[in-house]
Amino acid sequence: MASTTLSAQPAPAVFAPVAPTAPAAPSAPVAPAARQPAAARRQELAAFLRSRRERISPEQVGLPETGRRRTPGLRREEVAQLATVGVTWYTWLEQGRDIQVSAQVLGSVARALRLDPTERAHLFVLAGVDDPAPVVECATVTPAARALLVQLEPLPAAVLNSRYDILAYNRAYTWITGDLDALPPEERNLMWLAFTDSVFRRTLVDVDEAHPGMVARFRAAMADHGSEPAWKSLLTRLRRVSPEFEAAWERHEVAGQGNGLKRFLLPEAGLLRFEYTNLWLGPRPGPRVVAYTPQDAETRQALDRLAAAGG
Repeated sequence: MASTTLSAQPAPAVFAPVAPTAPAAPSAPVAPAARQPAAARRQELAAFLRSRRERISPEQVGLPETGRRRTPGLRREEVAQLATVGVTWYTWLEQGRDIQVSAQVLGSVARALRLDPTERAHLFVLAGVDDPAPVVECATVTPAARALLVQLEPLPAAVLNSRYDILAYNRAYTWITGDLDALPPEERNLMWLAFTDSVFRRTLVDVDEAHPGMVARFRAAMADHGSEPAWKSLLTRLRRVSPEFEAAWERHEVAGQGNGLKRFLLPEAGLLRFEYTNLWLGPRPGPRVVAYTPQDAETRQALDRLAAAGG
């Protein structure tokens, strides 16, 4: 059997947002002299709030249907009423103005918009209200993690960071992604492989169904890294080359990481059915091992044949 190879690339430095002041009462908007990263994040916050507001009908929150509505969902004044905040203040927030906000008031807005836990966390990050117990991404793949990947063969497994960079992988993982060593480092990224012409995209049976969830998880992870060049570069490239990514990105959906099912159709092995599992190497949402476990005996036997053939 050919020897197992691992490939790794260094993870980027972690962005540490500066904790803002957060008095309960809003201040007047300031002149447009704010730093660009903060301004960009406020615009993302504004778009996210609008998208959440427009998906909720008055009936869902116990409000009467009054008058003709030019846009779907709730009006701004209705969100302000539900959150017990001032209409002007909420309007400024949704316009991306540079105002101060407390965690308590932001929580009221989250409840009014019926945000789930992932969406609520996304809202707080975009608003610049930091988690009281922030986590830090691990910067390297440890020897122990590399040894784990080797021991998992013939199960496909890799170490990914929150940006979906493939930091390390075993030989079996290349059965579903193709030869990653042949790709430039900036293309060893699962988001890039899923939305461009790649072995991974061609072999993943349910790729169209997987796309929205991948974008939602990528958006949630990017909220705390929006000013980092590597994140901005990947986002720009994806939006430029993939209309599918662009359409999903504009929906402003967010989601947390979880486990699930995937099917791959390999010319040399047939249909493979897996359950994939995320094993975090440190505090979430840092680097994680993603391992693919066979769902049935046929898949397990196919993996054994690939391993015996030298894969």
